[in-house]
Amino acid sequence: MDDNLLRIFIAVTTFAILIQTGILVGLYFTVRKTTAKMEALATQVTTRTLPTLETVQDMLVDLRPKLDVISVNVAESSNLVRNQLARIDATLTDALDRTRLQVIRADELLNRTMDRVEETSEVVHKTVISPLRQVNGLMSAISTGFEVFLGQKRRQPKNGAGVPQDEMFI
Repeated sequence: MDDNLLRIFIAVTTFAILIQTGILVGLYFTVRKTTAKMEALATQVTTRTLPTLETVQDMLVDLRPKLDVISVNVAESSNLVRNQLARIDATLTDALDRTRLQVIRADELLNRTMDRVEETSEVVHKTVISPLRQVNGLMSAISTGFEVFLGQKRRQPKNGAGVPQDEMFI
């Protein structure tokens, strides 16, 4: 029985080895076909892309100095613009400060002028108008006194005030 069991084991092992051999042969042929396809594809890529890469490389070699010049110009322009903006900012700040100062000075001047006009108005009122009113009142009193003294009738005011009571009733 041991002999039969050994023979069955050897037969199963042989069958398994034959199946593995078949699988390995199938894998070999599949890898061989895939390798052939990959080599053909690599050849196509090489023949099509290498000229393009060489052209791109030549273009980059030609464009590099121009790109360097462009980058230098952009950097210089950026610096010039920054400097000009700084100068404009300083100028505008200075102009704004001067304008503020002038507005303050004009406001102070206007306030002083208005104060002086008010003071002058008060002085004129006290020194000229008040004495004139007093003189006018004094002259009116003297005139009325002379009229009464000389016996003349009183003058009629022009606006109708002081109309005698008799003349109002007609």
